[in-house]
Amino acid sequence: MATDSWAQAVDEQEAAAESVNLNLRNTISFVILPGTTTANATDSSSAAAKSEAEGKNKTNAEDDDKEDKAAQSLLNKLIRNNLVNNTNQVEVLQKDPNSPLYSVKSFEELRLKPQLLQGVYAMGFNRPSKIQETALPMMLAEPPQNLIAQSQSGTGKTAAFVLAMLSHVDPNNKYPQCLCVSPTYELALQTGKVIEQMGQHYPEVKLLYAIRGNKLQRGIKPQEQIVIGTPGTMLDWCGKLKFIEPKKIKVFVLDEADVMIATQGHQDQSIRIQRMLPKNCQMLLFSATFEETVWNFAQRIVPDPNIIKLKREEETLDTIKQYYVLCNSKEEKFQALCNIYGAITIAQAMIFCHTRKTAGWLAGELSREGHQVALLSGEMQVEQRAAVIDRFRDGKEKVLVTTNVCARGIDVEQVSVVINFDLPVDKDGNPDNETYLHRIGRTGRFGKRGLAINMVDSRMSMNILNRIQEHFSKKIEKLDTDDLDEIEKIAS
Repeated sequence: MATDSWAQAVDEQEAAAESVNLNLRNTISFVILPGTTTANATDSSSAAAKSEAEGKNKTNAEDDDKEDKAAQSLLNKLIRNNLVNNTNQVEVLQKDPNSPLYSVKSFEELRLKPQLLQGVYAMGFNRPSKIQETALPMMLAEPPQNLIAQSQSGTGKTAAFVLAMLSHVDPNNKYPQCLCVSPTYELALQTGKVIEQMGQHYPEVKLLYAIRGNKLQRGIKPQEQIVIGTPGTMLDWCGKLKFIEPKKIKVFVLDEADVMIATQGHQDQSIRIQRMLPKNCQMLLFSATFEETVWNFAQRIVPDPNIIKLKREEETLDTIKQYYVLCNSKEEKFQALCNIYGAITIAQAMIFCHTRKTAGWLAGELSREGHQVALLSGEMQVEQRAAVIDRFRDGKEKVLVTTNVCARGIDVEQVSVVINFDLPVDKDGNPDNETYLHRIGRTGRFGKRGLAINMVDSRMSMNILNRIQEHFSKKIEKLDTDDLDEIEKIAS
């Protein structure tokens, strides 16, 4: 796909993120080798100093990593090379209940332009994913149909709406016809990468990035048919700068809606862009979650929509054996961990801590004992986190010490043991049942047996564990660390 020099620069920049071994500007040692300190696993001494300075201004400097939905979404995009095997059922609500609903089982059924079909196959899509089967016929219909769709990262939804934009573009018209708004610069670049890949055999269609730093010359109208960018820049280009003529837009895509509404100002900017567009413009909105705030936002953006929802898939703990170990201090927890370390390194294990400080301390202590572990925390850049996860997934490290930043969405088939060095609690100190489920859900995946070990070091943490046990109605047994037969059996 033909792009301007900016897009080519973006392409080169993003090439680093595709590889397992990311070529970062600052060489970082992610793996804590025997005899090294945890400082090797942080971004840099300046980053640590900055973190320390920020901590003086915040009461809870060592609390859990703050949830950054944009960073988590980008992380998922970077670490997922294949489609997620999603077993959720798709629920479809149509704006016209009498309209025939149909889905496709092959891309040929969509009657795509040959150059787009080539692009689809070049990306490795042999058949539509579950979300694509249902969404693509709606998005490619004539007249255009509006859509609100729930879809997690890795289900092929980006490829679906990119295919819709490329299909609706008239390459003979040299002006913007499709707008795609992403909540962050990095997420916009990732979507742009998909557009470039899928449109590689369709050079007549060009792409432009409406992101901060890409400055256009006043008075010159862009000739690119697809524009992707962030809400603030896109609003400026459509409004006061008048680079884009909103009334000529055929398709408006709003991606990562749940991330969008978590970012101050983006919700209002997106609505203001939508109000400039013609009434017959196709509106496509995607979100990983459908909380009430997302629903309210979606309904303001997308009139008379078709709706695709994923029915909730109940996560089961049936394949996960849960234990707890009684200790009296952090140091005793570390000794208990060392006692079972030989068993857990048979396969791969993830160890969850409540704070970055504890994770760094634990990884350092393990390294001083001669163990090789990887450390992952929120102070790392997203690309750096992706590199750590890829190394762990490839089996180059057997044990990953992390905070909640890694609790969701990461599937590593070889993980058979999860250890809660600290039990998950919310900001009020109450059991965080959802995080507990996501943490131990990193094991026992793909129908295999898994093992979860909880470290308890006080009456308070025992009370938290009892409440977690009561919530899930699942017995958590006391583990005698002198008898590791059961652990070895499951871990192997």
